[in-house]
Amino acid sequence: MSGDVRGVPRLLLRIEGAALLVCALAGYAWMGQSWWLWAALILLPDLSMIGYLAGPRIGAASYNAAHTTTVPLLLLAASLVLGSPMAAGLALVWLAHIGLDRAVGYGLKYVGGFKDTHLGSLGRAGEKASVKLSRV
Repeated sequence: MSGDVRGVPRLLLRIEGAALLVCALAGYAWMGQSWWLWAALILLPDLSMIGYLAGPRIGAASYNAAHTTTVPLLLLAASLVLGSPMAAGLALVWLAHIGLDRAVGYGLKYVGGFKDTHLGSLGRAGEKASVKLSRV
């Protein structure tokens, strides 16, 4: 068993990702941050995929480190305590990226390969599994 989430829990996690995206965007807009900066930074966490050049174990570790909400949430909390709008904006862009990824089905990675995520397999095989489960 791969450990991926299936059925309604998977759908709920994807909805949760969409909610994270919407809340992060709303917070970013409320703060009056630059949308040019948002556009420049939104894909920055995906640079962590470079770790896959060193193999799937390092790739999964680097990808997961950049795609867990822990660090951007801590950065957001610190930015609020320290009064740093720039750090808050960075944290919100980072959270928006994670939310978008989760909403479209890109989950945290297992060491088996890039397409093996906690939200299921990416690609055609993952789509077929989702369709099959939705009929059950």
